[in-house]
Amino acid sequence: MIDLLLVAPWWWSPIAAVTVYVCLGTVLPATMPLDHPFFFALKSALPTLAWVFAIVLLIPAPFAYLNGRRKRAQLDNQTGLTSICLLPWKQFEELVAEAYYRKGYTVRENPNQGPDGGVDIWMERDGESHIVQCKQWKARKIGVPTVREMYGVMVSEGANSVSIVTSGSFTRDAKRFSEGKRIELVDGPKLANLVRDVRTNLGNIKDESGPHDPAPGLPATQTPGALKCALCGSDLVTRTAKKGANTGKQFLGCSSFPKCRYTRDA
Repeated sequence: MIDLLLVAPWWWSPIAAVTVYVCLGTVLPATMPLDHPFFFALKSALPTLAWVFAIVLLIPAPFAYLNGRRKRAQLDNQTGLTSICLLPWKQFEELVAEAYYRKGYTVRENPNQGPDGGVDIWMERDGESHIVQCKQWKARKIGVPTVREMYGVMVSEGANSVSIVTSGSFTRDAKRFSEGKRIELVDGPKLANLVRDVRTNLGNIKDESGPHDPAPGLPATQTPGALKCALCGSDLVTRTAKKGANTGKQFLGCSSFPKCRYTRDA
C-alpha cells in the first residue's frame, strides 16, 4: 500500500488517510456489538488506531509530490530521442507514464516490476483500460514473441488494448502480427514525437531531430504523388525546416501533420 502511494499522485494519500480514519473511527465502531468483552475493548481502541493508520498513510504524500515534480521535470527536459535513450529503465518507464498522463489517461505504475517484466503501466480513459510494457532497448529490435506475449497478457487482464513502447524498433514480423489487433507499437521516433507533443516548455528545448522535426505552419511545396506516409497512408509533401541546425534543408513530411508526424529524407 505504501509503495503504491509513493508512485501515485500525492493526493491519493490524503484520500486514503481520510477513508481509513472514517472507517476505523466511525463506521466500524458503530457496527460492533457491545455485549462481548473483546468487541467492547476493540471499540475503545479503534479511535486511536484510526489516527495511527491515518498518519501512516499521510507520510507518503510529500514524497509523492516531490516524485511527481521530478517526473514532470524529467519529461520537460528531454531534447529528443538521444536523451530518451540515455535514461535508465526505471526512469524510462516513468517518462512513458508521465507522457500518457498528460494525454488524459489515469495512470498507475507497477512499483514492483523489474526491467524486463510484464505490465509496467495500467491506464484508464473514457471507461476503457489499457496496459503498457516499456522496453528500454537502444539497439535490439523487439520481435513477435514479445508482442504475442503482451497480447496474451492483454486478454488475460481484460484490457481494451496494449501498448508496447521502446526506444528502439520493431521487427517486420512484430508489426505484421499487430495489424488488425488492439496493439499499439510505439518505437523510438514515435516516442520522441509523443514526448515533444506533451512537453510544456517547448520554447526552451533544443531541436535535435534535424530536418525530420516539422513545426506547425511549415509550407508544403510539393506533393510527390507516389509517396505515401508509412504510418497513416496520407500523401508525403516536401517541407523546409525552419529551425535548428538544418534550417533551410528540405525533407518529406506527412500531409496530415500535426496529427501524424512521420518524416523521411527528401
